[in-house]
Amino acid sequence: MASIAQMKEEAASITEADQQSIAAFIERIWSEDGLADQTLEAYRRDLEGLARWLAGRGRGLQAARREDLSAYHGSQPVAVRSMARRQSSFRRYYGWLVRNQAGYEDPTLLIERPRMPRGLPKALAEREIEGLLNAPDLAGTLGLRDRAMLELMYASGLRVSELVDLPLAGLNTRQGVLRVTGKGGKDRLVPVGEVALEHIEAYLAGARPVLAKGKQPPALFLSQRGEGMTRQMFWTLVKRYAIKIGINPKRISPHVLRHSFATHLLNHGADLRALQMLLGHSSLSTTQIYTLVAKEGLKRLHAQHHPRG
Repeated sequence: MASIAQMKEEAASITEADQQSIAAFIERIWSEDGLADQTLEAYRRDLEGLARWLAGRGRGLQAARREDLSAYHGSQPVAVRSMARRQSSFRRYYGWLVRNQAGYEDPTLLIERPRMPRGLPKALAEREIEGLLNAPDLAGTLGLRDRAMLELMYASGLRVSELVDLPLAGLNTRQGVLRVTGKGGKDRLVPVGEVALEHIEAYLAGARPVLAKGKQPPALFLSQRGEGMTRQMFWTLVKRYAIKIGINPKRISPHVLRHSFATHLLNHGADLRALQMLLGHSSLSTTQIYTLVAKEGLKRLHAQHHPRG
């Protein structure tokens, strides 16, 4: 049965002042950083949850104290990653208030940050990738499209959102490069391997005109309705091909192809700085986690084959 405090919280609505403050904050970080809609929506949800909780106690966002935030975290248990994201939302919001209101004291200061477990990216073995790439039936229109998408994803290390959002105009087949718009609206040039380029050209010649149905859609990769693909569509086809070749679908996702791209490049001697540029990471520390994956692979190889492993 819900406690009186919980019932108050559920009944409380966000004050107009808090609604306006959240809206102004979201507008500011959108204009400053060009964050993705999903990120902005996460900020909004986190702040609205806190505002609703505070309203049930007769207080607004800007009047929150450190004790309030600590109590809110304690009353709203979530997974460590969700807690970290929530705290990031609050720090960003109250940091914005500090910059815009003289004398304002940041209530997020001195609040301990949750320790994030450092999980290693999961990558497929090279033979598994080979099987996945060969899974589509090239005799059909969708098979040509799917093979081109899988080849490009693995060859260029794209995020799934970058893959499905690729415009036809962003591909230069003569130079073998893509112009990709990544996080924060930042563009980068990504090379396309020869094999991937061959399959893309086969798709452009034999499949895309059929899928376009006489129209001129801007997206490079099209669905059966002649529209751009979605992340969910691509995830569905990846899962289907994984099952087809005997890979447990729980081991794979579109992002696993990106992890495999990075891990396999490092295994074959790629430079970490070059990998950072290819992946579109703003910080080298983000890229360095793949060196841990490579080290783990070497340890397993040693343990398996060395007489004293």
